[in-house]
Amino acid sequence: MKIKIVNRSKHELPQYATEASAGMDLRANLEEPLTVKPQQRMLVPTGLFMELPVGFEAQVRPRSGLAIKHGVTVLNSPGTIDADYRGEIRVILINLSTDPFEINDGDRIAQMVIAPHVQAQWEESEALNETERGAGGFGHTGAQ
Repeated sequence: MKIKIVNRSKHELPQYATEASAGMDLRANLEEPLTVKPQQRMLVPTGLFMELPVGFEAQVRPRSGLAIKHGVTVLNSPGTIDADYRGEIRVILINLSTDPFEINDGDRIAQMVIAPHVQAQWEESEALNETERGAGGFGHTGAQ
């Protein structure tokens, strides 16, 4: 699939690391380093703008290495970029650790997955079909 992208960053376009990769890394596009204090959230620019086809979204997800090593993650995970959005791709990061975290220009800060989606059409009803699970919710299928 071809997707139009405008790159106003100082970095190469996002790319898949392997043939089987689902996500591609997004990089910070900064004039100077940013420090995210413990429990602070920050909007980090990428310098990228894109035009997704209707019926697709881009999901912005955390990088597992940042999460496990530094406690830094994407706050609204996964963040959704709609097909009609034309603004800069920016990532909401939060530092859940007890140490400040420095973000430098070019650092890989998140990953992006392009995915198809459908729009639902509601059909109002007075009742739903019965299932074996029924209304069983959280923990319903846990160890017995």
